[in-house]
Amino acid sequence: MTIKAQRGQTLRAKGWRQEAILRLLENNLENAEDQANLVVYGALGKAARDWPAYQGIVHALKNLEEDETLIVQSGKPIGVLKTHPDAPIVLLANSNLVGHWSNAADWYKLYDQGLTAWGGLTAGDWQYIGSQGVVQGTYEIFKIIAQKHFQGSLAGRFILTAGLGGMGGSQPLAGYMADAAILVVEVNEAHADKRIASGYLQYKAHSLPEALKLINAARAKKEAISVGLIGNAAEIYQALLDQNITPDIVSDQTAAQDLLYGYIPEGYSLAQAEAERTSDPEKLAAAAGQSIAHEVRSELEFQRRGSIVFDNGNNIRTQAKEFGVTDAFDIPIFTEAFLRDLFVKAIGPFRWIALSGAEADIQLIDDYLLTEFADNELIVDWIKKANQYVPFQGLPARIGWLGHGERTKLALAVNDLVARGKLQAPVAFTRDHLDAGAMAHPNIMTENLKDGSDAIADWPLINAMTMASSKADLVAIHSGGGGYAGYMQSAGVTVVADGTPAAAERLRLAFNNDTSLGLLRYADAGYEASLTEVKERGVRRIDTQQFKQ
Repeated sequence: MTIKAQRGQTLRAKGWRQEAILRLLENNLENAEDQANLVVYGALGKAARDWPAYQGIVHALKNLEEDETLIVQSGKPIGVLKTHPDAPIVLLANSNLVGHWSNAADWYKLYDQGLTAWGGLTAGDWQYIGSQGVVQGTYEIFKIIAQKHFQGSLAGRFILTAGLGGMGGSQPLAGYMADAAILVVEVNEAHADKRIASGYLQYKAHSLPEALKLINAARAKKEAISVGLIGNAAEIYQALLDQNITPDIVSDQTAAQDLLYGYIPEGYSLAQAEAERTSDPEKLAAAAGQSIAHEVRSELEFQRRGSIVFDNGNNIRTQAKEFGVTDAFDIPIFTEAFLRDLFVKAIGPFRWIALSGAEADIQLIDDYLLTEFADNELIVDWIKKANQYVPFQGLPARIGWLGHGERTKLALAVNDLVARGKLQAPVAFTRDHLDAGAMAHPNIMTENLKDGSDAIADWPLINAMTMASSKADLVAIHSGGGGYAGYMQSAGVTVVADGTPAAAERLRLAFNNDTSLGLLRYADAGYEASLTEVKERGVRRIDTQQFKQ
């Protein structure tokens, strides 16, 4: 059975809200890296716990009334509750463990017993739109690096990274769009072939000399190029050091957060790793950890030699430190180094998906943005680049970094376009969990906050409760699973623009409150830019300093 998202105007559910969520679930699997095992990305990020659970979710969504809410616990449908038409139609919680038990060993034990599933960020709440979301974020990072370190251009610059799986597959296209020569190391050749087929990767090489020949030829002409090198990252990074080759930028986006399923150790074939995963998982995890340590030591050496090195949010520094690399955190995290100036203003990754399946619907919204947001350089640059380079995967969708007020303006305009019949079907709006008020992760999103509140997990929990109170259609609470266990808390939200006044109210409340909370979170941490935005945008903040005696 191959899952593909339904297109067109025919409803299988009892309303567009339910149908939209069903199509988003199907879209996650249409874009999945391992559909047979329900894995959307990241080695274990699942859309449902197992196939009976998936079928149960589908059945429930098709039969859900407007005043009912489906409850999903770590990828498994639990029941349908009588609520009211303004309540979320789906509430989900994925991978959440009680603090003392929130560690990799206990999580894997529960996972093996079939009691939990890792939702990732957008896998388990059905918000994944393919690689475009990560392409856009990675492209923005490369652009900011160019501005900060390379006089505004990466032409002729060499980017070294690893991973072409569900998340990492974004990297070659993002590097190419940023005018760089990017080399991505990948141990699984099938992943490279998939990226070539999708248009995200230009060339595949089987040896380092072959790859470097392509990279160096492009650099000499200051032409953009993307090359996937089939090999092990720890081995290739060391080989480059041995040859005294220092890339301009170095990172990694393998599934390093997962020692059993996500990272293949040095000297292992894919088949050997798969066999040992069953026969001796402790040995495999130890070997993966040692390889990660080797790779991170190489990254640190590149850093000493002058490369701009950053952690891409896959927990690789944490794993390396566990395996003896005491200075692993000398490598900065991408959020703090490059994106925090945007997050403190509640500017983050906002997404919309054409439920019709018609590319023309996304193009119409693109045209609206280019006209109505013409003074927003960030969004205009991306929309133009995306139209030129980024193919749609599954249901046509777009991502754009928008802030407080901007998200609501766009969502309401789209809802009006649906109402007037300008779009062929409703549009679903969502955003990445990696957003201003929606994530606490002391090693990624909230690392080195100004007030030291890195590990406070209240904010995403408040966000989820706020979204449910704001009439959102789907609300999720996620925590880390596998290698992320104990490190993360996040919240997700989806709202459907079906052209009705009720939808307009949901969109207005949810997205105004979502970004307001993001501003309040950073204002509370003492960021001046956030405090300024709060004041200028009319967000009601309670300053307890005024009550001091």
